[in-house]
Amino acid sequence: MALEISEHQGITLLSHADDFRSHWMRFILTEKEIKHQLILTDYDDEDLASVNPYNTLPVLLDQGIKLFQPSIIAEYLDDRYRQNKLFMDSPLQRAEQRQYIWRFEKDWFRLADIMLLHPDSLNQKEKEKAQTELRNTLISLTPLFQHFPYFMSETFSALDCMLAPMLLRLNSMGVHLPTSQCRAIFLYCQRIFNRTSFIKSMTLQEKTRYNHLLKNTEN
Repeated sequence: MALEISEHQGITLLSHADDFRSHWMRFILTEKEIKHQLILTDYDDEDLASVNPYNTLPVLLDQGIKLFQPSIIAEYLDDRYRQNKLFMDSPLQRAEQRQYIWRFEKDWFRLADIMLLHPDSLNQKEKEKAQTELRNTLISLTPLFQHFPYFMSETFSALDCMLAPMLLRLNSMGVHLPTSQCRAIFLYCQRIFNRTSFIKSMTLQEKTRYNHLLKNTEN
């Protein structure tokens, strides 16, 4: 499928229809109310290599630049569009946010990638190991979700935009958390999943697959 990209559309996001990193970027764009052209594509699109040599998604195109590292895209959008700020202005607080993003990518997203591989490519032993590791990690870190409405904060931030799409897919990964031990995580998910911007950021495919986790599906 040829990618039909118009240079006159302003920001363009190339996104997978059901992928937690693509969803992360769509969530940021919607939360910040940034007008953009959304193109749904797949990793095997032969034209993807023309904009991203790594053939990964998402990809952001804007003013001649091509960004394909999600954390860089997130910070670029927040710096360019000042409304509904998601990153802190304080150097110390922003450094802490960046470090959490790095840790989520290295620890949690790495495991999610193993579990969400195409079945033909999936190593069952690696999947089971990843399921156990992520489940145990989330159980042990449940206190991080207990004291604030958002992740370690009274205010919604870039960290919530990153975490929520991955947490939405826990069942798809085969990661089932104990309700009693992880009540704080379930309440956190309920708050974020039913945020209007979160629902608006979802594709039709995602809304169909994860509809049972949403309440405000009319938004």
